Amino acid sequence: MSSRAPHQGYVREIEIGQPMLGNNLSDGQRLEMALTQELDTDHVHVPWHLVPSLPSRLRQWGFRAKAVLFKDRRSWRLVDLLPPDHETPLLGAAVDIGTTRIVIRLVNLETGETLGETGLDNPQATIGPDVLARIHHSNKPGGLKELQELVIASVNRDLEMLCREQGLAAHDIFIVSGAGNTAMTHLFLGIEAFEIIREPYIPCVNIPDTIPASRIGLDIRPGGLVFLFPNIGSYFGGDLLAGIIYSDLDKKDEPCLVVDVGTNAEIVVGCRDWLIACAGAAGPALEGGVSKMGMTAGPGVIDRVSIDPVTRQVEVHTIEEQPPVGICGSGMIDLAAALFLSGMIDIRGKFVPETCKDRLTEPDEIPAFVLVPAEESGTGKPICLTQVDLNSLTSSKAAMYTILEVIVKNTSGLEFGDLEKFYVAGTFGSFINPESAISIGMLPDLDRSAFEVLGNSSLGGAALMLTDPSAFDRVMAIRETITYIELNVNQEFMNMFSGAKFYPHTDRARFPSVPEV
Repeated sequence: MSSRAPHQGYVREIEIGQPMLGNNLSDGQRLEMALTQELDTDHVHVPWHLVPSLPSRLRQWGFRAKAVLFKDRRSWRLVDLLPPDHETPLLGAAVDIGTTRIVIRLVNLETGETLGETGLDNPQATIGPDVLARIHHSNKPGGLKELQELVIASVNRDLEMLCREQGLAAHDIFIVSGAGNTAMTHLFLGIEAFEIIREPYIPCVNIPDTIPASRIGLDIRPGGLVFLFPNIGSYFGGDLLAGIIYSDLDKKDEPCLVVDVGTNAEIVVGCRDWLIACAGAAGPALEGGVSKMGMTAGPGVIDRVSIDPVTRQVEVHTIEEQPPVGICGSGMIDLAAALFLSGMIDIRGKFVPETCKDRLTEPDEIPAFVLVPAEESGTGKPICLTQVDLNSLTSSKAAMYTILEVIVKNTSGLEFGDLEKFYVAGTFGSFINPESAISIGMLPDLDRSAFEVLGNSSLGGAALMLTDPSAFDRVMAIRETITYIELNVNQEFMNMFSGAKFYPHTDRARFPSVPEV
């Protein structure tokens, strides 16, 4: 994971050559000369809004200044010019534009330090819970404007709140760097998105220009810029590219894998010499995937479960140790693993009445495992795992394993054991217990030291873009060389998927560390 601080970022202290008789270079020319020398480049774009007052400011500052810059595919850009003794922190904001959740991180551009972070539910969900519904709404009169204004207003509110907590203001934010899937990128920028979902599925733009933040209504520093990560196509967005640079996958000597588990499963495998990617939403196997089960993580939500394999005593842990009110995705996987290893579900993922005993009920004639009795629940009602819930989890874990197998073995020609690192990213991936995921056959049975939790790699990549000027060139190089495969749900895929629907798998030899029950 990229944690290093670059030795030269986007804030530079510069000295501008002073005017003298016999040298008629303009103030603007001498500023550009100082910047090109500092950056070792041929050209720096100086925006017009900094030009009118340039003579008085340079003379007031003794021809020294602090320059805030940014680098994109066009050139280096001067964002603002400040007094050399400017002490207020110069801020950037990284934004993970998720379909379900938006996360914002406030970053000090000079030090790379994270100053604050917050998350909010994507307000576009009030229009439609998924990308498809939102894109259809965007094609109605006024729909695109409505969707964009919803998300921009929420981001503005949370940016102001984050800054206020630091004794600062949104006026101190100079650059916003965002990463999202292709559809979310279009809707955030107010770009028509309907062709993304209509054959032949073509985005309006793949590489959005860096634009003044005011153009889309972001209320930051006048003249501040917004950059959104490019996408490769309709189903390969900037969030995946952000995850690649955050994990340093493009710099690895040996093959590694990044799986981003969110609304969908997106996977990249490779190293510095080659990269292959696919998205896990390519077929019906992932419908109602793991991240949609149970509840979003929050106080009182069960995030860990254990069951003694001998006594079958159930223990649950809740976030902030509040009375249990529901269960989140990581808790569901823990629960499924604990039920399987204690013999309370069989290899087909079906409840075993003889071992579940009085914890198994049948409300509405559907078997349900009582995880938390009503008298211990924070809601006054029992918290149950139904057979329907378990069937969904079984399908999701089988889909995950099959997609991993396809991209690693069938596409890359590797074995799982050839992977040096197995990175798990995404909101859900931040909490997953690899031991439990392996026990149910969701993740491959690798040495546990190979697994590393990345957390929100989309946000991490967006934050890296704010402090490392080499990040943009890396992203563009990855974009030009990565191979993206469409995961067609053919008969071979479905056969592999069917085998993975057993616990942990029909081929028991693939999971030697999982105890026989």
